[in-house]
Amino acid sequence: MRILEILREENEGIRERYELAKERIAQFCREEGVREPFRDYFVTLADFSALLTGAAEAVLSGDLYRMDMEELSSLNAELYRDILPEHYEVCYGNPAFAVQRLGEYGQLLTVVYAEIHSLTACAFEGRLLPLTWGLELLIELYNCFEVEGEYTGKEAREALYYYLHDYMQEFRMMRAREKQDPTYTFARDIIMESELSDLRYLYYFGEYITDNEKRLAGYLNSLPEETVRRMANTYTDGYVRGFEVMGADFSVKSIVGIRYVIGFERMLRYALETFEGMGKKVTVHRAAMNLVSRTYGRKDGYFATSANPQYEYDHKNDIAFCYDKKLQKAILAAAKAVCEYYRPEYAAYAGPAVLEVFGEPEFVPVNKKEAVRKDEQVTACMLETSRELSLQMMDYVKSEETSYTIIAFPLPSIGERFEEIFHETIRLNTLDNDAYKKMQQVLVDALDLGNRVLVRGGRGNRTDMLVCLHRLTEPEHQTNFENCTADVNIPVGEVFTSPVLAGTSGVLHVSRVFLNGLEYQDLEFHFSDGMVTDYRCANFADAQENRRYIFENILHGHETLPIGEFAIGTNVPAYEMGQKYGIQAKLPILIAEKTGPHFALGDTCYKMSEEHAVFNPDGKEIIARDNEVSILRKTDIAKAYMNCHTDITIPYNEIAEISVLLEDGAKLTLIRDGKFVISGAEGLNTGN
Repeated sequence: MRILEILREENEGIRERYELAKERIAQFCREEGVREPFRDYFVTLADFSALLTGAAEAVLSGDLYRMDMEELSSLNAELYRDILPEHYEVCYGNPAFAVQRLGEYGQLLTVVYAEIHSLTACAFEGRLLPLTWGLELLIELYNCFEVEGEYTGKEAREALYYYLHDYMQEFRMMRAREKQDPTYTFARDIIMESELSDLRYLYYFGEYITDNEKRLAGYLNSLPEETVRRMANTYTDGYVRGFEVMGADFSVKSIVGIRYVIGFERMLRYALETFEGMGKKVTVHRAAMNLVSRTYGRKDGYFATSANPQYEYDHKNDIAFCYDKKLQKAILAAAKAVCEYYRPEYAAYAGPAVLEVFGEPEFVPVNKKEAVRKDEQVTACMLETSRELSLQMMDYVKSEETSYTIIAFPLPSIGERFEEIFHETIRLNTLDNDAYKKMQQVLVDALDLGNRVLVRGGRGNRTDMLVCLHRLTEPEHQTNFENCTADVNIPVGEVFTSPVLAGTSGVLHVSRVFLNGLEYQDLEFHFSDGMVTDYRCANFADAQENRRYIFENILHGHETLPIGEFAIGTNVPAYEMGQKYGIQAKLPILIAEKTGPHFALGDTCYKMSEEHAVFNPDGKEIIARDNEVSILRKTDIAKAYMNCHTDITIPYNEIAEISVLLEDGAKLTLIRDGKFVISGAEGLNTGN
């Protein structure tokens, strides 16, 4: 692979340290210098390290690509064996087991376990440098436990801390290289150069490969070329249309970032050919795995089916174990240096083209007291870091100059009717834009007549929201709602606004919803003047656990969030698909948000590009780009952005009424009992 030539000099520079580290770790199994139960921990990771180094050397020698399917499958199974659900109860990657077995050191050592396991990506990319750093961390920790005493915990903690602190710039530089540098071609080469009918290629990524990936890739191979090209063209055309809608110049950008799910390589090959035929370069980067870069929730990069979602959930806060002001300073300094180094690439970056999936096996997390949790001080520090990084990036990637697109397809794990659902999803993704544009304009025109919108739930749904709208000073030239067709968000089907927070109040309730892979039962938020004042769900028996679950995974550590968006989804065929196949709860936010009204908690849809004028197809300017929180950017930008945006959708069958309240006190009803009833938009009920 070309990537090995690119990495040759880097690998040769670290080779001696790599060999010494590999040799030293191999000795753990023959030594008695560390007492039990810690010896078992280190021997377990020594065995895993041998698998890692063996895989790396098979990549570097080319032997990996000569293995047959059985050999590749066996290697993949061994690399992920310990964290699979059937072995996880007695795995050191399980914080509960690690603390029970290793006592006061358990939490530290389970964090290190996860970091060593993240090196699988480095092994399959043939990157000896970060692999060596991880092996050396393991040796340093082993040394701490060889002379166990009162300072062992302090020394071990410092070993992990300085591993992160001292290599911070290198870690962030590597991550930026994967995301921004088109010459880093590891994944692109697999997509473009593999014989896709030979499914051995799936194992070359180093991700955990299941029947999902094999069935998906095999299914795409069975489809007519015309069908797969149509899927790819929908994806690339939506990306280009996004620039047209944004009024941005695609021609001056040269780098497109690709994010997708393993198994879709046949479609991605056509998409990459299209982008490269436009004169663009592509980057295809992996979802972050190591402690410095990974974030929980929506994955930023390519990935495969999780080996164990509970393992990922257990380790979502691991960085908090070491987080302090000193580490924050190192992160911000490293990020700045990386941005300067890659300034030309950031300037050339057009934005992400994202392919998402839905239908993953259902997952209900267990909250473990032994897992790392963020206290108030660390939460505040991490939120500050996130905000500073976001503001820093504004100097290098101008949001008004970039765009994106997102499209989604089902996985085989969605059920026995996978193929039917897949074809129905293709149909959804290619609905008639022009027809929807016309009917959605009827809704926009009606909404622009009023100053408030009433949203009431039915059939047990407790939603009762009053949404306040911006005043149109020149209604012949202005509008509050964007008429959103299939460009940045595929499929077609919503009109949305940034509501005025003052006066926007009430209760939002959803009986069941999946948000970023996590299920919420009986989810309820209370709002006053557009801000969250209370919240609850029914996932756990303990009310405080439910609050913490929402606080961490929807509020993302913020004490409150504003309503950044109010929208009315118009894609009834998507809703009907969910109903027909019983997959409503499995639809991704991308599709679910089109199946009813939704409210987004966090930033507005126009985050950091509020000054950039945006127009609907009828030529009217969308003036509702700010709210009372985002406008603070003009006086105190640190208070303006939350760096999160989570859509919560109420399905049509739980809606009793959506009405526009006019200034004269009259009411114009748009939806009654889940059906569009306003003249000119009735066709939305059938999708034509």
